[in-house]
Amino acid sequence: MIHVSISEEIAKACPELHIAVVQCDVVNTASDEQLWKEITEVETLVRCSCKLEEINKFPPIRATRQAYKRLGKDPNRYRPSAEALRRRILRELPLYKIDTLVDIINLLSIRSGYSIGGFDAGKIDGNLVLGVGQEGELYHGIGRGELNIAGLPVYRDNQGGVGTPTSDEERTKIDIHTGKLLMIINGYSGEDGLRETVSYGVDLLSRYVSATNFEIEEITPESRVKILL
Repeated sequence: MIHVSISEEIAKACPELHIAVVQCDVVNTASDEQLWKEITEVETLVRCSCKLEEINKFPPIRATRQAYKRLGKDPNRYRPSAEALRRRILRELPLYKIDTLVDIINLLSIRSGYSIGGFDAGKIDGNLVLGVGQEGELYHGIGRGELNIAGLPVYRDNQGGVGTPTSDEERTKIDIHTGKLLMIINGYSGEDGLRETVSYGVDLLSRYVSATNFEIEEITPESRVKILL
């Protein structure tokens, strides 16, 4: 399993941070009709239970935004991905249909409020450390071009940044050929609800991409434990 750790800089700024790391073998597909029925149901739930001006008050989203502020980033200019997805729904904009793996991660993020990194584990070079983006650090957000990640929490491997709560990096992105998934659920609001989200994610991955050989850890600035579901 790819080793994921939290830098001292992040630990000091975000002491409540709990991260769930899920690695598994998968069989990705272009799309899944039944999955999109589930996504549509969650879209309806979001529209019925939330107003546009209330999105940033949802605890997991609020905590991610607060982490941005502590690290010096404006969360209104660089929105966490879970917030951006919920805003699309409430603005009546269609969600992006990418492939089944990415669609699962987006569904999990919409429902939970966590910004979730999804990576092709085979494209990651070495271990990952969660640190803080620096001025001038080169980073190509998926579908966004060069992204200024200064002040954003960023996972780095031996080659550089691979993921932030705003956007993951092109270099390690999931594609139709991805056979091993690394998924990181970022709980800046603490552990409340994190394991339920992991269970839901494992269920989605098992049903829609035939996921097997799960390895799951929960990581905090002080601890690391294996999760058995």
